Formats: sequence, C-alpha cells, structure tokens
Amino acid sequence: MNAKCGLTVMQWTLGIVILIEAILFVLPGAAHDFARSTHMPDFIRLILGFGEIAGCILLLIPKSATRGAWLLLAIFVMAIVIHLLHGAYNVGNLAIYAAAAFAIAVGRK
Repeated sequence: MNAKCGLTVMQWTLGIVILIEAILFVLPGAAHDFARSTHMPDFIRLILGFGEIAGCILLLIPKSATRGAWLLLAIFVMAIVIHLLHGAYNVGNLAIYAAAAFAIAVGRK
C-alpha cells in the first residue's frame, strides 16, 4: 500500500459519505432543522447541499477529482463559518471533512 492508494480510499469514502449526507440535506425534511438552527433562508441550504452534490460527483470522477475536492473544501469552510457565526461550535465533523478534501486536492497532482 502507498500514499496514492490511501488518497483513493479517502477520495471514495469522502465522496460517497458526503453525497449521501448532501442528498438528505436537500430533501424537504431538513428544511425545518436548518431554518430553526440558522434562521437563514432555505435557499442557502439548497445552495450548500447542491454544491456538495456537485463537488461529490466531481470528486468521484477521476479526471475531475481535484476540482471536486477544492469545491468541497470551499463549501465546508462556508459551512463552518455559518455554524460559528450562529453559535454552533460543533464543527468537528466539518473540520475533518475539510481536512480530507484538502488532502485529496493537494495530493492528487
């Protein structure tokens, strides 16, 4: 096993996990929780969710994996900032996702 194999496993794991979570996030059932916790308009949830879906699709296509990783990193940073601005300091999962996206983005060259 080498670093390239490890990055590939991380790429596929991140892509599949975030894709599933993003699909659940854009479904109407998530609207109430998002609005209650952030007090932001619903279109913000949809922008973040569909951005994650697009990033995951790009991440899972080998030729566009680096672009997908950078897109996901940007979305995770935006999500972290939104959480912190609204007093939700439980951003550990987002930070790990962002670190994984960054590792994939810089390691896939």
